[in-house]
Amino acid sequence: MTETTTVAYLGPAGTFTEAALIRFQDAGAFGPGEVTPLPVNSPREALDAVRAGRADFACVAIENSVDGAVTSTFDALVEAGGVQVYYELEIEIAFSIMLRPGMALEDVQTFATHPVAHQQVRQWLAAHIPGARFVPASSNAAAAEAVAEGRVDAAAAPDRAAVLFGLDVVARDVADVAGARTRFVVVGPRGVPTPRTGADQTTVVFTLPNEPGTLVGALTEFSLRGVDMSRIESRPTRRAFGTYHFYVDLVGHIDDAPVAEALRALWLRAEDITYLGSWPVPPTPGRVATDLSRLDRATDWVRAAREGRA
Repeated sequence: MTETTTVAYLGPAGTFTEAALIRFQDAGAFGPGEVTPLPVNSPREALDAVRAGRADFACVAIENSVDGAVTSTFDALVEAGGVQVYYELEIEIAFSIMLRPGMALEDVQTFATHPVAHQQVRQWLAAHIPGARFVPASSNAAAAEAVAEGRVDAAAAPDRAAVLFGLDVVARDVADVAGARTRFVVVGPRGVPTPRTGADQTTVVFTLPNEPGTLVGALTEFSLRGVDMSRIESRPTRRAFGTYHFYVDLVGHIDDAPVAEALRALWLRAEDITYLGSWPVPPTPGRVATDLSRLDRATDWVRAAREGRA
């Protein structure tokens, strides 16, 4: 009997998230057997499907190079807990502008896409359909579907959406920022992290006592151990005004002793802390794989001293 893995993603078919899901599947991220895509209306719904057992994994966007972190995804990762990141990849983002067959660009009165995508095509819109009213959609493919159903006149979406919904493409490779990229991750139930590769990322979210110097003290735990932070961001906890979650991406794996020691020290300082996983990341210019050989030699020296051999 063939094993089937259900993966929730921002639908309908034709989104960049679906394209990421297919690439994850080709890379074997979901294991052997068939993959059944489960389209949902938001990243939060995708994560909730994993928590409820309706999906084995979720594929969600977490950051793009134009607007930064996808805050709705990060909030959803933390607020209900119970999930963890296992894999990551990046996709270059460029849009196609699509209309119903027989319609001309000068006839466009309304334009739809996802709000994040809207920020990435604003210059093109201003140059070609400046009078069009923006209608936000739950996804880029949902915008294409709205065009096909006659609810809006034009959409920005992946080229595949035009094929799926029978639309005409009037412009391709539209992107105000050339080479814009979006990071997608595979999220599943809590479990053993993806094995260490030497080119990994660890992400934690924590809150601190509202006292002078607590953030500086917490971040010092990383610098003292030579653990590099590739990103830090704060988001309101929504529990009380002026309280924040701190999201930190670390270079390294929880199986790296410096990362593990820094997280242990952070646990002692934090009011609460959530581990979102350690997973392999794509090659990044200037990012060097973690070399633990010197630390291993230091450990051997301490062991020898304890045994009277130093």
